[in-house]
Amino acid sequence: MKQKLKYLMNSFKEKNIIFLSYLLIFIGICILFSASKGVITKESFFIKQILWAIIGSILVYVFRNWNYRSLEKFGYLFYFIILILLSIVLIKGEGRASRWIGLGWFYFQPSEFAKLVVILVLSSFLSKRDIRKFPVLLVSLIIVGIPFLLVFKQPNLGTAIIFILIFLGISYIAGITRKQLIGLFLLAIISSPLIWMIMKDYQKERILTFLNPMRDPLGKGYNLLQSKITIGSGGLIGKGFMKGTQTKLAFLPEYHTDFIFCVIAEEFGFLGVIIFTLLYYYFLSKIVEIIYIRKDIFGKFVATGIFVMFAGHFLINLGMTLGIFPIVGIPLPFISYGGSSLIVSILSVIILSSIEKHSTLF
Repeated sequence: MKQKLKYLMNSFKEKNIIFLSYLLIFIGICILFSASKGVITKESFFIKQILWAIIGSILVYVFRNWNYRSLEKFGYLFYFIILILLSIVLIKGEGRASRWIGLGWFYFQPSEFAKLVVILVLSSFLSKRDIRKFPVLLVSLIIVGIPFLLVFKQPNLGTAIIFILIFLGISYIAGITRKQLIGLFLLAIISSPLIWMIMKDYQKERILTFLNPMRDPLGKGYNLLQSKITIGSGGLIGKGFMKGTQTKLAFLPEYHTDFIFCVIAEEFGFLGVIIFTLLYYYFLSKIVEIIYIRKDIFGKFVATGIFVMFAGHFLINLGMTLGIFPIVGIPLPFISYGGSSLIVSILSVIILSSIEKHSTLF
């Protein structure tokens, strides 16, 4: 009886995390549909997003009984493959920032998959070792540092920041000491002038514009100013679904990717933003439950990395649209257009479901 009850509880929680993720995907598709009906049509993005959601659904069905522990065996192989792909991007990447590998009509973004691979490899490495030992900390930094540098070189500052957050999140759960954290913080401060020197000019401009949006209101500061205007124009209850003028008249740039949160704010207002934020908060809280009630160290670390990845994307995306953070070009998980981003988000949910189902309780 106890085993049956335990199974039913786990099944309910598993459906919960998947249900919440698909609720977010549905919201994203609706917002993309609205955004596609403007002066500049984006209908192909809306249709492609539905296709990626269908592919994700197939993955959920195929791996519904899959055990996440098998990932430990293949983590380092995935890591080696993703490093090769990130290197290929630097040589033959497409787009202004050279982040994609073109495969016909599909553009594959290895940096999105690299985040999940780093989570798996770092979790596997630290689950068997003590991070308080300097050699272990050093190897952990190398595991994260190599893909970090390759992604930063593309350049893709937003995803590079996520790598740092993933390292800090997993390291914290693994038991990193205060002295080690202080040492890493000092190292970051010392190396910051070098990082500034190797940053691209447009990345520097984004940071300077963040500090003073009126520095170039019709140029570099245009995106941030239009983002704030769009969010503010929604008022308390918004202009209504498919009635956002800032989006429809193409004043808001990249409204299907980086600034899709602005579309939500304009069409559904402050109340809509609150509901959406609470929904995302509940989704993240379900991941926190997985982290704290599961005994398996590897599963706990993986769930922590996935939580940091989702939370980091959510907070940075909202922060940059509100002018709290510099614009670093980072999507809103499940909501923004992007095949690679959506598939990685769904794969992450599949792993979380497997951890819930197969990891032992305290």
